[in-house]
Amino acid sequence: MNKSALIIVDMVKDFTDPEGLVYYPQNEQVLPVIIRVLEECRKYDMPVIFLQHCYRQGKPDKNLVNMRPNCIEGSGGEDIDSRLNVDPVHDYVIRKRRYSGFFGTDLDLVLRENDVKNVIIVGTKTNCCIRATVTDAYYLDYHPIVLSDCVATNSEEVNRVHLEDIRKYLGTVMTSSELFEKLKEGVL
Repeated sequence: MNKSALIIVDMVKDFTDPEGLVYYPQNEQVLPVIIRVLEECRKYDMPVIFLQHCYRQGKPDKNLVNMRPNCIEGSGGEDIDSRLNVDPVHDYVIRKRRYSGFFGTDLDLVLRENDVKNVIIVGTKTNCCIRATVTDAYYLDYHPIVLSDCVATNSEEVNRVHLEDIRKYLGTVMTSSELFEKLKEGVL
């Protein structure tokens, strides 16, 4: 059986809270399913990694030049949504400043230290942070698995197109129900 890890991408208040700076209602729809996936993966002692988009307060960042300011350190908008219940003893929280969870972080090292082969990816912005993290996971020889009912962006068409590309070229796309079946069967 291959070792798997759950990666939860950018489910932070600026994206998930109606008062957030870049709130998308679609994130509210996927959040309950992500919570269920988190609970199920914990039953299998799977490593859980929260990617936390976070820009430094008062410091220059190329990404902030072309987009609305969001996820600024100390603003509260970068905080992981409290409904996700981070376990500080067992879970990893990895801050990132770019779309990919691998760029400029120790995500690859954490996965290798845990002998992970499959990365189950859920979270927000299918066309940006999900896609970039999946692409880098693929290039680093992980098997990306994206849960279609656990990712969102601000356009259903954009979400669908990126999931289709991921399925064709980069990894596996399945629903949370299909994941639960595979976990029961012991194939992940």
